[in-house]
Amino acid sequence: MNRRGGSMVVCSLFFSMYIVGCQGQKAADQTESSPDATDASAPSAPESAKSAIKRALEPKPLVVPADSVIQVVLDQTISSKTASSGDNFSATVESPVEAGGKVAIPKDARANGVVRDAKAAGRFKGGASLVLELTSITVAGRDYEVQTSPAAMSSKGKGKRTAAMVGGGAAGGAAIGGLAGGGKGAAIGALIGAAAGTGGAGLTGNRDITLGAETQLDFKLLQPVKIREK
Repeated sequence: MNRRGGSMVVCSLFFSMYIVGCQGQKAADQTESSPDATDASAPSAPESAKSAIKRALEPKPLVVPADSVIQVVLDQTISSKTASSGDNFSATVESPVEAGGKVAIPKDARANGVVRDAKAAGRFKGGASLVLELTSITVAGRDYEVQTSPAAMSSKGKGKRTAAMVGGGAAGGAAIGGLAGGGKGAAIGALIGAAAGTGGAGLTGNRDITLGAETQLDFKLLQPVKIREK
């Protein structure tokens, strides 16, 4: 009985060692086939150094600060009589805009804007209004969104041959035009300062506001704009 019992103990010991060995080999196989996700995704040291060098060599963008003035000329005529809120318009940058001693927005860069409000003059009473804003600037083939103060123009009702520029523009608050004489053929005048381009702008006989092609407008940035160098 003692010899038989001893044999059973030895067999049980060998069986336990076999089970433990199988489990250990299985865990090792799983570790080899499924490496740690962090190690797999972590970039190698040479790749990290290469990325850091690339970032260091990239030119820093030119930051055009808020309150910078972007001077443009319109590419087409815009009238309070025919325009509608939401209409898009295009323009051309008239003067270069610098940042950090470098030209960030060059002359002749493309600009786009939107009509925020347009109201035709009333037939018997009520004035006209026209509000424009720039929405983007294109530099070296890249579009940059911009937020600008509005170029807002309004005219008083019939019998008041005046109009005022309010809001954005270097001539904000300046009179657009005034009565230059009596009668139907009286000249109403052109925009002053913020809209004194060769295209001219002014009021039609029924007090609608018309900005001709190449009319010059100034828009002031409300937020800085980062322009990438070539």
